[in-house]
Amino acid sequence: MTQIGKRNSLKVLYSTPHGVYLDAGDLGEILLPNRYIPHGTDIDQSLDVFIYRDSEDRLVATTECPFAMVGEFATLEVVSVNRNIGAFLNWGLAKDLLLPFREQGEQRVMPGEKVVVYVMLDDKTDRIIATMRLNRHLSKERPPFKLKQEVRLLIAARTPLGYNAIIEGTHVGLLYHTNVGAPLQIGQQVKGYVMMIHPGGKIDLSLDASGYQRVASLTDKILDALKQNGGRLPFDDDSSPEQIRAAFEASKKAFKQAVGALYRQRRIEFTNPGITLVNPAEAKVGDWKPGAPRPA
Repeated sequence: MTQIGKRNSLKVLYSTPHGVYLDAGDLGEILLPNRYIPHGTDIDQSLDVFIYRDSEDRLVATTECPFAMVGEFATLEVVSVNRNIGAFLNWGLAKDLLLPFREQGEQRVMPGEKVVVYVMLDDKTDRIIATMRLNRHLSKERPPFKLKQEVRLLIAARTPLGYNAIIEGTHVGLLYHTNVGAPLQIGQQVKGYVMMIHPGGKIDLSLDASGYQRVASLTDKILDALKQNGGRLPFDDDSSPEQIRAAFEASKKAFKQAVGALYRQRRIEFTNPGITLVNPAEAKVGDWKPGAPRPA
């Protein structure tokens, strides 16, 4: 099945003064203009082409490859703005890609600006357009990633906590400011690592693998402190950053990540306030046990 906005392998049917026509199946015959025909092309030969609509709304083929195809996220530059319909983006083809005003959100884009968009087929016109409403096109399925997995990231937006990044073109995750050594640019592509996947599906990211070592080290420190203190500690999500820093020499964010990992491993329980070992027998013999009076 031939797909608009994708690359397709189509067979050459016949030649005309304007180019060759390709068999696009249910989409009919599609012209590949002369300037895109590879040297030595013959009738019945299959060509790898990209299908889109020209300025007159006709389906046309090209052997050029756009910066992004339908179903993909990309960073594209605004080349012009038409006050009646929207902005036009450079996506690597002769005809620029339309970013309608309705797909820009509250802030209008300007020529020369680089924007993160999703390339899609417009349901109303069947034309390829871009949208900045990214959340509508991110996967809602359970993330398939593993902890410590190296992933491709596209920086999509800055937030008070850090940067939202699109992971492998499917899901969104958060890079906390504390895990970023230097400011990132919107639209920048970087390598990252999956640090944590929360029960609700939210994903924490890191730009370096050492983040895992820090979390792992802190979980060991928390477990040791629990065992030394009879299986219970007064620290939890409500503890102040200063209290956590004094006790564990770690940030509150790192502490929350570590206790979250221990909770998912069923090593601890939240007792509100504080945390407790799931198996109190792991505490040192002779130490205080949950339910018994604490030593003075």
